Amino acid sequence: MERRAPLVGRDHHVGVVADALRPAGTARTLLVTGEAGAGKTAVLDEARHAVVQEGARVLRLSWETATGPTGAATLADAVCGVLAEARHGRLAAHITAVRRAQSRSGDGGELTLLSTLGETLADAVRHVPFALVLDGAERIPPPTASALQLMLRVFRPAGLPVVMAGRPVPRRPAVAPDLATAADRVLDLPPLRPADVGELVGQRLGRPAESALLAAVRRSLGPLAGNPAAVLSMLTALDEDDRLVDLDGRTCLTGAEDDLRLTVDAEPLRRVTADGTDAAVALACLLHRAELRLEDLHRLIPACPVLAADLGPTVDRLVRERALTIDGDGRLAFAVPALAAALRTLSPRRDVRSMHAAVVQTVAERLGPATTGACHPLLADHVAAAGFALNDGVAVPLLLAAAAKDARSYHPRAARAYLSALRRLPPNYPATLGVLREAAELGLRCGDHVGVLALAEPILAGLRDPGPTDGGGLEFASLAWGLSALHEHRSPYDDGAVPREVFARMPRAAMLAALGGRYGIGLLTPWPPSAEPASDSGRLRDGHGPLPSQTELRTLAAAVGGHEELARAVHGLQREEVCDAVIGRLRDAAAYGDLAGALESVLGERYVRADHSAAGRYHAMVTDYLAGRWDDALSAARGIEQRGGARGGPGGQLARALAAEIHCFRGDLVRAREWLDRIPGTVVHPLVARARLAVRYWSGQQDAALEEAWHAVRRARDSGLLTGAERVLLRILAFAEETRPRQARQALEQLAALHAEADTAMTREALLVARGVLDRDVDGAHDAYRSAERRGDRHMMLYCCQVLAEVGDDPQPWLAEAARHTHLLSLGRQGRALLGRSAQRRNMPLPRGRSAREGLSEADVRLIRMVGEGGTNRQIAARLACSEKTVEQRLARLFQRTGRRSRVELVAAWLDGSLAGRGPVPDVSPGGAASPGAGSGPAGG
Repeated sequence: MERRAPLVGRDHHVGVVADALRPAGTARTLLVTGEAGAGKTAVLDEARHAVVQEGARVLRLSWETATGPTGAATLADAVCGVLAEARHGRLAAHITAVRRAQSRSGDGGELTLLSTLGETLADAVRHVPFALVLDGAERIPPPTASALQLMLRVFRPAGLPVVMAGRPVPRRPAVAPDLATAADRVLDLPPLRPADVGELVGQRLGRPAESALLAAVRRSLGPLAGNPAAVLSMLTALDEDDRLVDLDGRTCLTGAEDDLRLTVDAEPLRRVTADGTDAAVALACLLHRAELRLEDLHRLIPACPVLAADLGPTVDRLVRERALTIDGDGRLAFAVPALAAALRTLSPRRDVRSMHAAVVQTVAERLGPATTGACHPLLADHVAAAGFALNDGVAVPLLLAAAAKDARSYHPRAARAYLSALRRLPPNYPATLGVLREAAELGLRCGDHVGVLALAEPILAGLRDPGPTDGGGLEFASLAWGLSALHEHRSPYDDGAVPREVFARMPRAAMLAALGGRYGIGLLTPWPPSAEPASDSGRLRDGHGPLPSQTELRTLAAAVGGHEELARAVHGLQREEVCDAVIGRLRDAAAYGDLAGALESVLGERYVRADHSAAGRYHAMVTDYLAGRWDDALSAARGIEQRGGARGGPGGQLARALAAEIHCFRGDLVRAREWLDRIPGTVVHPLVARARLAVRYWSGQQDAALEEAWHAVRRARDSGLLTGAERVLLRILAFAEETRPRQARQALEQLAALHAEADTAMTREALLVARGVLDRDVDGAHDAYRSAERRGDRHMMLYCCQVLAEVGDDPQPWLAEAARHTHLLSLGRQGRALLGRSAQRRNMPLPRGRSAREGLSEADVRLIRMVGEGGTNRQIAARLACSEKTVEQRLARLFQRTGRRSRVELVAAWLDGSLAGRGPVPDVSPGGAASPGAGSGPAGG
């Protein structure tokens, strides 16, 4: 049997068409309309397949094969073809009657022919019940469409269901036939909803798509975002360009979003290039690099008169077809960015650079380059795109003036102007180095670390041949480049981008490079020897801007080590705002290698958030991980991974470790190992050791896992990475407690020594809870729980709950709290087994995490809301990345728990508040204090 893929988002429309095709006492005529690619043919085919499976007969009225004159004669040929396809002996006479009437229609008997066609079809349906379908109605020649319209309206074949499909025809002449007037009902196919688009993408790719990929598809398609054919065309192009990568069971996008395109055979592209491709391609290339206004087209006439003459009519045509838009200021833009990207893949036959130069040249000759840049800064993009089609005497003053103007209002264009000017200026000139510093300062001030990294070429040119004096510009730009590299999870040493001898001249640059290794970025290198600030360091504006000073860098590095070293570094800051709370946040960030969080703690208001950088994304991931929002944390990990791969970087090693840990404690060891396999063995960080220990231990390699963990702890301590090592030791203790008591006691001793040396809230918590496990110290374990609760470390909170359930006087509330956290985090078999062990040790029943008296979970509420939105089981399964059977099982359990018997009753009870008492449980700890949210974490911390 043929296995048909379900038609996404068209269930209702297929049902309507199928009902129209089924035999009925009063057959109706239905017209299905929709834009090109809306799925009209697919709906017809799906409905036809459904009714044929029921035993009905559906025949196609094929007008395309007619070779004679159009009009009633063509319609007669099509009807005869239908009657012949019916293959019934009684219909031969009907064909003869039609042919006889057709032979007389040349004498003005078209009405007689149409009447004969109606009567013939009506009589044929009485003997052989069938339905007619007609696709591509908008392509029917007007005379034939007029004849069909007249037959359906005046000479209607009684009892014959007719379904037609076609797209709306814009600007139809008043005398042109309109088949909609012959239909009893018009069914318009609307664009797919965003949820349906996601389901369609998942169906096409064979697995769920990352939300970022779906968002990129919607933005690139613009008004075509709900068009199934356009979506499938873009997915085909992404596959052709090798732009899709599978991460974590989901399909993700790599590379720049502005290059997402349609395929070359896509209908929107064929329509745009129908009257020639040269002008349309040139227009797409021009708009890709710079803004273009209607007035700019006139400036092209002197330089490119032939092309300019074609551009005008092309713009008019594309605007009429709604492929091009013009705003109130006259700016041109393609309505569908993916269409413009597809046009750019076609080779332009004219030099686009000379066209960009022509847009600038006329204005620059009239106003002068500098005045042009100050008055018309948007022309800077045309200068950059023109390249050496414009001479430096015009380009450089214009670019610098435009950058100075845009630096206060529109940073992205100013950054592009600075970079374009620096590529033209000679290196090591005082003016060049001043521009370099301005560009680097602008990038740091706006959190544009990718833009600062783009300055690598002029920076390296200056470093290779340093001039006699640079006023601090080259050093500042080098330091900014190093800081931005760390924000993008790249080491300044990567690929030899910065010569190592540079750091001998710039102590702070050497500190930046060494700082990366302490936060899991690049190799761990020795901290450079202390050096006094250089004589010109005052020009670097220490303490006034986002660039950390040497003292601040030492503080950031000391945060991963002992408390005495950190105290000395903090004392050197000499700032009153550095309090214990700030130091606590710094220590927490250092334990997870969270560079953005650490910089924000040290720099305070001077730190510029860069949420789109790799460090900013990892900071959000750590926040979600600790808060128990593990799905969001995994999404952030995938974003970091594809970003690093797109930029050729190694990716975030610690993000991979956290993702592996989440999958490990959710029971998916295969994906956990996939994430760990991406981490090189040279990475020395306790977070990596912590994840590897859990994955290897639960993979059945207990002895090897513990031995490797001990080695990792020694290596981290020898490298000065103390923060975070306590969680590795605590996990060793948890795994060794029952079968290896000697190792467990050794881990406790190591924790005590580590706490004495590091003295952080995390080491104190680990030591207290370890004593609760081995020495049954209830008060200490409860203190650890409260400390973890204050810090928002839900991972540690769950482990404390499990320990207190085993050693506390009243285990029931702690077991209930642990069960709630286990359920909310969707922990796998390992996490549930640990909870069951705690209950078994106290000879108590395991709390039911999904019982009615404990209320509905957030996942249950989300499922009810999707049901209320009208989602089918298939649509819900696609959004939840599970099977339809799983959705059915979850709904059945909800019916049982809530006492409702149907989806309608369940949603109605939710909307009228009947289930309010069963909503998500408030976050109240067993001790009675309200906690900030749901806890998280496996055993071992």
